[in-house]
Amino acid sequence: MSRPSWDTYFMRMAQLASSRSTCLRRQVGAIVVKDRMVLSTGYNDTPRGLPNCGDGGCKRCAGDAPPGTGHDTCLCLHAEQNTIIQAAYHGVAIAGATIYVTHQPCLTCAKMILNSGLRRVVFSGEYPDEAARRVLELGGVELVRVV
Repeated sequence: MSRPSWDTYFMRMAQLASSRSTCLRRQVGAIVVKDRMVLSTGYNDTPRGLPNCGDGGCKRCAGDAPPGTGHDTCLCLHAEQNTIIQAAYHGVAIAGATIYVTHQPCLTCAKMILNSGLRRVVFSGEYPDEAARRVLELGGVELVRVV
């Protein structure tokens, strides 16, 4: 019997979380894990009480902005943001934990990851944001790609 590594196991959970995304452009999921325990989950979606992307909630989803651009018209929270916010909402400390994300974080999420005290980012899909990679590396956050 072959068991998946811990990183593969938790990445599969992040991929499952992405299936809840309502974004029309990219479905992203994330989970925060500490001591092999899931502390928080999230996916990209509009804020509570607002229409989902498919219901006209986000103008960016309806437009043709290239990947990594047009975020000023996007109403969605990224999966990393939702995961961090959910932990805070429920009073769960995530400092020192690992975040598993289906795609490399963007610059805004990288800054949130740093300030929330997450120490490791495990991702599978690429995202066109070299500045985010540099910020995470400069901030001492380990960045690992699992395919």
